[in-house]
Amino acid sequence: MENLISLVNKLQRACTALGDHGEESALPTLWDSLPAIAVVGGQSSGKSSVLESVVGKDFLPRGSGIVTRRPLVLQLHKIDEGREYAEFLHLPRKRFTDFALVRKEIADETDRETGRSKQISSVPIHLSIYSPNVVNLTLIDLPGLTKVAVEGQPDSIVADIENMVRSFIEKPNCIILAISPANQDLATSDAIKISREVDPKGERTFGVLTKIDLMDKGTDAVDILEGKSYKLQFPWFGVVNRSQADINKSVDMIAARRREREYFANSPEYKHMAHRMGSEHLGKMLSKHLESVIKSRIPGLQSLINKSILELESELSRLGKPVAADAGGKLYMIMEICRIFDQIYKEHLDGVRPGGDKIYNVFDNQLPAALKRLQFDKQLAMENVRKLITEADGYQPHLIAPEQGYRRLIESSLISIRGPAEAAVEAVHSILKDLIHKAIGETMELRQYPTLRVEVGNAAFESLDRMREESKKATLKLVDMECSYLTVDFFRKLPQDIEKGGNPTHSIFDRYNDSYLRRIGTTVLSYVNMVCASLRNSIPKSIVYGQVREAKRTLLDHFFAELGKKEPKQLAKLLDEDPAVMERRTALAKRLELYRSAQSEIDAVAWSK
Repeated sequence: MENLISLVNKLQRACTALGDHGEESALPTLWDSLPAIAVVGGQSSGKSSVLESVVGKDFLPRGSGIVTRRPLVLQLHKIDEGREYAEFLHLPRKRFTDFALVRKEIADETDRETGRSKQISSVPIHLSIYSPNVVNLTLIDLPGLTKVAVEGQPDSIVADIENMVRSFIEKPNCIILAISPANQDLATSDAIKISREVDPKGERTFGVLTKIDLMDKGTDAVDILEGKSYKLQFPWFGVVNRSQADINKSVDMIAARRREREYFANSPEYKHMAHRMGSEHLGKMLSKHLESVIKSRIPGLQSLINKSILELESELSRLGKPVAADAGGKLYMIMEICRIFDQIYKEHLDGVRPGGDKIYNVFDNQLPAALKRLQFDKQLAMENVRKLITEADGYQPHLIAPEQGYRRLIESSLISIRGPAEAAVEAVHSILKDLIHKAIGETMELRQYPTLRVEVGNAAFESLDRMREESKKATLKLVDMECSYLTVDFFRKLPQDIEKGGNPTHSIFDRYNDSYLRRIGTTVLSYVNMVCASLRNSIPKSIVYGQVREAKRTLLDHFFAELGKKEPKQLAKLLDEDPAVMERRTALAKRLELYRSAQSEIDAVAWSK
């Protein structure tokens, strides 16, 4: 069982080293889940003397006013033999065998955190003491509760200390060691008052009565120690601390313990309970109880740790990797992020992700609808046909068929197809741009670096603009080619009626009669519809080749070419991550390290059992 307390000791040290002090934070906390014994008492309640008596050493700073201004996590390790020594977490590999120096270091380390003012801090000091004369136990010594601020302290110090103490003892995993002096009315005890607030049923509170030997003659603490005055779930403990004279004379702690045992054994009032009185018995009972609490909490701890590791790993994955230090690493990182973006963009076009189907909708619905809306019947109305045919004949009326008139009518109709063709190019361009926005939003790595996100987006849009211009040229050329060369076979297959072609015996005016012109208009419309049907298939091919295919192949080629010319400082600027994200990642990495360490330690204990 001893390794259970050692396990919690290791986890507490890891928590402090990696910044988990149980304070309110956006990070999951392991500290709050660890069973611990918090020592609570008012100033001059004998709290420090109880701790020193349990340890068997003088090591705590003493003085007037608030001496303990930071939580002291005191971890006691029983060793079989050898010289007693102490170690601080903040001074690794340095052993203290002179406990007067331990006292000085506690004071100095407090000042390093709070300054030489009399402010308090919730950041704990970790002290481990190794001795044959201790039991395996961990105690957290909290600042003494006070009612009045002394000189040099803010007026809020009374509330600040109470809030700090409450923040520790209100946690359900905290065992409260409430220190009260026997020579004062228990009803006024600061420790009992605050303990009752957070643990009204006394289910996790141990009461310790100090200064029993200093009670007025004719009075005793039997009713309190027997739980009659104030009942707790656990028995009360009575201790007799060294007097101030003993402290001044540096009376040996082992001798003080012996005198304490003799006091209870020889006092008529207390000898019937002497076997459960004294600091030695207190230490043993607390150690035993802490072990049982830790054992009961292990499954819950394992579950919490495993869940927290998954959550931390998930968020770290979302935040992405930290920025590489060297220029080569930065360049590789940028290229890799761009490759991920490019792949996501292609997946949208290829149907793996949504959005690419909108391009097909342009070809299957928008383009045909736009072609249908072209008003060729107005273009080929009787008056317009008459006008163009007449103008094309010039001063010499056509002899057989009005070829120039046909050409002008066909060209004037086909030229209007340029509008739908250009609109199809623009519609696909708009869809490709929308997919850029989507792909950027779905590339988690780009969220990390705002500047790179903007640069990649701008480079992609510029590429699409160039592709649009080339596609527009190629697509409009398809229309222009139809205008520049007519399909001869279409006209050769028309019925050859001499009257339809014009009979020279008829007057010139008969050649422009309504029936004749109507026949010309119908022929031209039939040819234009044939060309429209052909362009309906060839325009999408041109657009896909010039825009969609190129976007998949060369979207960021120009960006990559420019990237290779950039200086290291320019590369670093592209990876200018939000400082808040960097801080968050660092904090998450530390917390993940803590939980993995805790997982390893708990698993080791579980396997050893």
